[in-house]
Amino acid sequence: MTPEEKLQIEERIVTMLKTVYDPEIPVDIYNLGLIYSIDLDDDGNLKIDMTLTAPNCPAADFLVEDARIKLESIEGVKSVDIRIVFEPEWTKDMMSEEAKLDLGFL
Repeated sequence: MTPEEKLQIEERIVTMLKTVYDPEIPVDIYNLGLIYSIDLDDDGNLKIDMTLTAPNCPAADFLVEDARIKLESIEGVKSVDIRIVFEPEWTKDMMSEEAKLDLGFL
């Protein structure tokens, strides 16, 4: 894949991640700052490191599966590997300004 194609796919990945919402928080996982890394190789294999707002988050399985299903639907993405990581630990400072505004932190 060309660098331009890769960039376009990565933009679609971010757009798709913005459609995955924690059922307990009215903000998407991307703007919450739960996505730590997005790595798309030239073969279309996608690896994402993400975290949770709390290690015992009851919505963890739902969030991962929702993200995986949506990301697998993107043309050019051949496989999706989502890893849950807890370092660095998530804090409210990781949220986008938009998320902070939506949740009343600004």
